[in-house]
Amino acid sequence: MAEEPKSAAPERGERTVQIHVPVLARVEGEGALHLRIRGGQIEELSLQIYEPPRLFEKFLEGRSYEEVPDMVARICGICPVAYQISAVNALEDAFGVEPGPWVQAMRRVLYCGEWIQSHCLHIHLLAAPDFLGYESVIAMARDHPQVVRRGLALQALGNDLMRLLGARSVHPIGVKVGGFHHAPHPAEAQAMAERLHAALADTQALVRWCASLAVPEDWQDFVSVAMGDAQQYPIERGRIIAGDGLAIDPAQYEQHFTEEQVAHSTALYSRYRGRAYLVGPLARLNLNRDRLAAPVQQLLAQTALAWPSRNMFHSIVARAIEVHFAVAEAARLLQDYTLPSAPAVAVTPRAGVGYGCSEAPRGLLWHRYRVDGDGRIVEARIVPPTSQNQARIEEDLRLSLQAFGLDHDDEQLRLHCEKVIRNYDPCISCATHFLRLGVQRE
Repeated sequence: MAEEPKSAAPERGERTVQIHVPVLARVEGEGALHLRIRGGQIEELSLQIYEPPRLFEKFLEGRSYEEVPDMVARICGICPVAYQISAVNALEDAFGVEPGPWVQAMRRVLYCGEWIQSHCLHIHLLAAPDFLGYESVIAMARDHPQVVRRGLALQALGNDLMRLLGARSVHPIGVKVGGFHHAPHPAEAQAMAERLHAALADTQALVRWCASLAVPEDWQDFVSVAMGDAQQYPIERGRIIAGDGLAIDPAQYEQHFTEEQVAHSTALYSRYRGRAYLVGPLARLNLNRDRLAAPVQQLLAQTALAWPSRNMFHSIVARAIEVHFAVAEAARLLQDYTLPSAPAVAVTPRAGVGYGCSEAPRGLLWHRYRVDGDGRIVEARIVPPTSQNQARIEEDLRLSLQAFGLDHDDEQLRLHCEKVIRNYDPCISCATHFLRLGVQRE
């Protein structure tokens, strides 16, 4: 990783330092961080997103509702199911369609596969090297081969679970408005249920291993936002709730959440009642841990961590808990699987507006569609989880750097910033590129 050559460092109060990190691995998307330190205080800090807009909302205009699930899946290669399920929720809301219990159960199974593969990818390939002091998972694998093998095996299990209902794990094509294009054979479902049951010991071990990692003690005040459901841990449908007591339907989202443009970013920043907020696994667990099955709650208690947690670095444990939960939940739903009379219900388009959301691995994903009488998209709005977390990431960086200590050298500051950002598992554009860090000391 190349850096500009530095001259001998003068006293801190006399120097201005610029650091450029051309490649930050283990972050999905392109961005930069600018940091200015003056007199031992952070004078300027900005997380800069400079990628051009991808215009998916405009691409959808004029397209048939039938095309939407496959199109929005292309927004993300890591969590395509999230985009599909939020989209069909919104379109079924617009058309007044209730797909029925079999479809809802299988959507939940499909979504569990995405949680498993995405969380395991993040834990093992992106986040764990930070906490263990390695520059990459390849280096980590030399000392922790069994941990990495276990993580890759669980990720593969998640991909196979997605393939069961989606026909493929990358940009699956099995989802449609009203249900699925195809129902798996009972023998396939039973074989998958057996694999899931067999993996439970590994997911329990994963939770204990993540809880054993030494993470910074970095307690902060933030508001958690996630979906909520009276009966079950939220994944594929539900209301929107917050740590301050908010409980609203998806149609009310725009009354409480706003997006704003900032000068240093091409991505919009989200605010809840004027402040930054957190979405994602830690927010979900903070708000919904009482909806976990009793065995999962017992495993959570064994972590010896205090929940709800105000330490963002406990996100890695929250992800591990959700991996264990998703494996157990999918196994439960597939255990008594039977073929439906049809994998989808009939859909009759009508003019209207529909709202839908679901819990992507990285957090709340909200969609709104206006459709005409033929079911063509007139207007679309999509609010992904990473854009909702961007203001919180900036807030976290400022607080975490102050707690870490601004007198550390530039390399240590850079590594800490990267650790903070990676901890959110940001998906800036659903690709892996780089973060550039510029530091000015005055």
